[in-house]
Amino acid sequence: MCSTIGDVSDQEKTTVTCTPHEGYTLIAVRGDADEDAGAPELVRALSAAAGEGPGRTVLDLSGTTFADSVVLHALLDGREQHVRAGRRLVLAGPLKVAVRRLFEITGTADAFELAETVEAATTC
Repeated sequence: MCSTIGDVSDQEKTTVTCTPHEGYTLIAVRGDADEDAGAPELVRALSAAAGEGPGRTVLDLSGTTFADSVVLHALLDGREQHVRAGRRLVLAGPLKVAVRRLFEITGTADAFELAETVEAATTC
């Protein structure tokens, strides 16, 4: 199910990794995530995590420096997939200003379960 998706952009070395842990799956996004870099890999990782594995997926966004509306759409779709599968999706920070602003401007922060840190997300 999980594997390192790897470098997908030379500009900021955007990476999406997926690591199984006991009781949860950790997906981490690092760098600028947008339509060209990160979003397609994030869609695949969220879909895989919703389809199998433990009942909780923790999405570590603490290393995400930028995210656009395509990434937000991927997150909303991933949340719906998790709900349908009876699994939890928890977004973990701390969020960088640009990512926090995406949720604030779009009014979507309340659509997600948010935790301040990965550790908090694994235990909430």
